[in-house]
Amino acid sequence: MSTFTFDRKLARAVQRITSSALGPYQSAVIRIGFSATYLLYLLRELPHRHEMYGPDAPWRWDMARQLISGNQAFTTLMWSDSTVWFEIVYAVALLSAALLMVGWHTRAMSVLFMAGVLSLQNRSIFMGDGGDNVIHLMAIYLVLTRCGQVWSWDARRAARAARAVRVGRVTDADADADADAEDDGPRRSVLGDAAGPVLWVVLGLVLTVATVTDGLGGTWWLPVLFWVLWAGQGAWWAVNRYAPHSEARTLLDVIANLAHNATLVVIMAEVCLIYATAGWYKIQGSRWQDGTALYYPLKLDAFTPWPGLSDILASSGVMVMLLTYGTVIVQVAFPFTLFNRRVKNVLLVVMVCEHAGIALLLGLPFFSMAMIAADSVFLPTVFLVWLGGRVTLGRELLFSRRGKVPGQRRAVDDEEAPQHSGDGGHTLVG
Repeated sequence: MSTFTFDRKLARAVQRITSSALGPYQSAVIRIGFSATYLLYLLRELPHRHEMYGPDAPWRWDMARQLISGNQAFTTLMWSDSTVWFEIVYAVALLSAALLMVGWHTRAMSVLFMAGVLSLQNRSIFMGDGGDNVIHLMAIYLVLTRCGQVWSWDARRAARAARAVRVGRVTDADADADADAEDDGPRRSVLGDAAGPVLWVVLGLVLTVATVTDGLGGTWWLPVLFWVLWAGQGAWWAVNRYAPHSEARTLLDVIANLAHNATLVVIMAEVCLIYATAGWYKIQGSRWQDGTALYYPLKLDAFTPWPGLSDILASSGVMVMLLTYGTVIVQVAFPFTLFNRRVKNVLLVVMVCEHAGIALLLGLPFFSMAMIAADSVFLPTVFLVWLGGRVTLGRELLFSRRGKVPGQRRAVDDEEAPQHSGDGGHTLVG
């Protein structure tokens, strides 16, 4: 009987991870958080882009090319040293971050977002901090997730198509035949929408030229990843259009769900590793041991956007000691709190407050935004659903002139509700 029970539990677990993409709200927050962080960063550095990554950078193009020939990194900025090409790459990075944030053709935009992040950061590797390293990694992880299931333009169009089918404006056959390759939620009908196929063709041409000219860096995994993503996207579109109810469609869904769920676990492990290594390295430092470590950055001109506030905090030895020891304790303890949901949620609030303090006191807003976005993988699903409901209600109140009555709608919009297995909505990260 015990063996039979174990087999049933194992079968249920396998069915769970293959039949659905877990953590849809968490992956959506990660998508929105990291794309918004990088978008705001690029906008802030827009007047200084030439000095940071372009033709006027102290780290000149020929020096970057010499370094990249050794470390075999990928950057499209090495394809040409012209100012026009740099402006094109910077504009594509900006646009892909904005479109990924709103969830328009999420899969294609996630690939462009990754290419933009790698291109700019690898061009001038000395122009970043810990937050840039996190964005670098998460940009790669995002292409393997189904992060457009909720809170995205794709999900809204999918829901409208589903409602059209229910009320009889479009037949089921039409909806299946015209399901767009970018959809991560219910199949949708976008009659006449050629954006997906056009993006696929254009990206295929660019990928072909880059492969022929050896412009994808010296590593083997990145070209393979690009081609697998491109070919898989084409297969997804073809199967959705011509065989939406076939075994091939089920197989592609299983592969996509496995990739998404595995990547979500990697992101969780990455966040735990960041905090664990930071905390244990701090323990070895004498300034962290005597409780004075936070005093010194509060006295550095480069990290004091509010000198008066920093002076007030630094003048209190007790407060400096408490914050110093508290930082170490929270970072070391965080991976262990994942075994208790309530303690984990409390510590998440503490971590968010810590990063908000870093942004305010040390003038590192983008580092803090990146870490808060990474922490969001552990946010409870119930809280995210509630938050989505509040945002939806606020949006309806804002646009109430259109004749909508907010009280007549659910807290979470139909058009943004993911499809779950019947397990009460709990996920690995909820």
